[in-house]
Amino acid sequence: MSGPDARHFMARAMAARDAAVASGDQPYGAVVVRGSEIIAASPSHVVVDGDPTAHAEMTALRAAARALGRADLSGCVLYSTSRPCPMCETAAHWAGIERMVHGDALTDAGRPGYRRC
Repeated sequence: MSGPDARHFMARAMAARDAAVASGDQPYGAVVVRGSEIIAASPSHVVVDGDPTAHAEMTALRAAARALGRADLSGCVLYSTSRPCPMCETAAHWAGIERMVHGDALTDAGRPGYRRC
């Protein structure tokens, strides 16, 4: 996944990562995109919320579901600053995320799968 839009989306994920670090949290950020629109963006909230499930990808998925008014995020792409962990990839799978893209190199990790931890 490359191109100006992909670079813009990853830049937004990196900005969320920077916000996480500035707030004292872990250095991760994620955005959920549908078409050319960012539906949700989120930094990690694990440390500041004391919630081990508040990874940037999880909170971005939750925010996207709220923004769209549904749990089905089919047709959306998850951009994250690093490869999603098994928990986040499984959540993306259940949400119907179409593709995952991660890191500065815009690595296309494909369609998320159900990951057993």
